[in-house]
Amino acid sequence: MSRWAWAEVSVSAIEHNVRTIAEIVSPAQVWVAVKAEGYGHGALLAARAAQAAGAQGLCVALVQEGVALREAGISGPILVLSEQPVDALRAAVQHQLATTVYSVGQLAELEACGAIEHPVHLKIDTGMRRVGVAEADAVALAQMIAASPAVSLAGVFTHLAVADEPDNPFTEHQLDRFDAVLAALSAVGIHPPLVHAANSAGALAHPRARYDMVRPGIGVYGISSGPGVDQLFASLQPAMSLHARVSHVKRVAAGERISYGLRHTFETATTVATLPIGYADGVPRRLHAVGGTVLIGGTHRPIVGAVTMDQIMVDCGFSGDGSTRDDHVQVGDEAVLIGTQGTHTITAADWAAALDTIAYEIVCGISSRIERRAC
Repeated sequence: MSRWAWAEVSVSAIEHNVRTIAEIVSPAQVWVAVKAEGYGHGALLAARAAQAAGAQGLCVALVQEGVALREAGISGPILVLSEQPVDALRAAVQHQLATTVYSVGQLAELEACGAIEHPVHLKIDTGMRRVGVAEADAVALAQMIAASPAVSLAGVFTHLAVADEPDNPFTEHQLDRFDAVLAALSAVGIHPPLVHAANSAGALAHPRARYDMVRPGIGVYGISSGPGVDQLFASLQPAMSLHARVSHVKRVAAGERISYGLRHTFETATTVATLPIGYADGVPRRLHAVGGTVLIGGTHRPIVGAVTMDQIMVDCGFSGDGSTRDDHVQVGDEAVLIGTQGTHTITAADWAAALDTIAYEIVCGISSRIERRAC
């Protein structure tokens, strides 16, 4: 069964973005991050589009994510980007998911689960201070990996903390530290087949960070990593739009209030449309309080009253800037929450700026209740 709320995901946009990034970073390989359900766009849809556009590999956060892709028929390299619980490692080996190692414990657990020459990538912590082996311990762990029949060193990588701030010297500092580790590995005869460091911002803003491969995520979906690199993402195309249909229309009188808490009071009589989409679907509850609008009839319509779990209300009496009277709306009319209608566009970045967050959180927050329709 369908519902009057859905997301459209452009396969051609994802393919365009992968090809564009690949052209910029060539000859580095492109391994696309499809974790978190493809940043909310649908992991399988994103994986297929990325591979069709020439991506040489995929990256996920969880073994479960990789297994789901394998069971859906996705072949080719898939890298799990962090260490995993011991009970997930056997599935990683079974489904040929390259795993990340940065501790002796994870290496021992791979050996215990019967792995034989299973590909692993060694992660180095060069300053993000999230996960990764310390620089001082990297050579010793790499030597243990090289000596173990259970695993095969397929790559060495790090992660950049401020790649979306091109003028921040910390990225160069991280890369200096990473290069020092690579030199130390080379000195003991360890030459990993793949060296990588760059996320989307790293790939586009820091040529030095491209090494043998890049791991773009948010850029693949046509969204900028941040205002400091917006111009570098300008040629990429947003892949997702969010839609709903009007499910109810009513007239309200001046002085009436609406939604939980009755915090919005109508100054004049107007027409209000209800849309069957709410915070359980990923529309932030505070969006009404920060000037959030939707597009109906090619016009911005302000959200009125608190966003509820399953529904929102919009004032169709006036356009979003209050200048135009236009209350012609009826059940079944299409509303655009993110995307373009007529000459107006609302982006995930618009929501993020209003809510003091990042566009990643917006698109990843679109829930599984919302059907993704490839288009």
